[in-house]
Amino acid sequence: QEYANRPYMFVQRAYQPTDAIIVPSVSSERREYIPIGFVDKETVISNLAFAVYDAELWLFALLTSKIHNVWVRTVGGRLKTDYRYSATLCYNTFPFPKITKEQREHLTELAEEVLLTRENHTEMTLGEMYNPETMPDDLKQAHQALDIAVEQCYRPEPFTSDDERLEYLFKMYK
Repeated sequence: QEYANRPYMFVQRAYQPTDAIIVPSVSSERREYIPIGFVDKETVISNLAFAVYDAELWLFALLTSKIHNVWVRTVGGRLKTDYRYSATLCYNTFPFPKITKEQREHLTELAEEVLLTRENHTEMTLGEMYNPETMPDDLKQAHQALDIAVEQCYRPEPFTSDDERLEYLFKMYK
């Protein structure tokens, strides 16, 4: 009711002055990975993306992994044929096992490696970096190493397909 006295003012202010993970609300169906960002407290995130405030790099590793993208492709919505991220459907429902301190530290190191590798390609936008035709080889390798570590949080043996990943995730979700 207090806001009714100022109808010209936006009510929702979600910005928090912390590091944040930024997840685009829509991402191309062609990408193997969602181009998720990690930004500092000076960045204000628009309404075209989701923010995870007080973010830690191990969580960035998880969200930028192939297994999370497989989940998003299955449970998320669509805008035309592109993937539409949803905090309720994609983020809040994503099954993730409890992990050890060592696993968190390892995921943090691999997330840092992905971010450092991106810095080697400042001539490209994130969209260009994650375009399957122009994705730099060193960024692919950094993501592949991260994928292995994330998937080892689920089980020691590697997954052989996206279908197997989904089957495992849905069993955990159930």
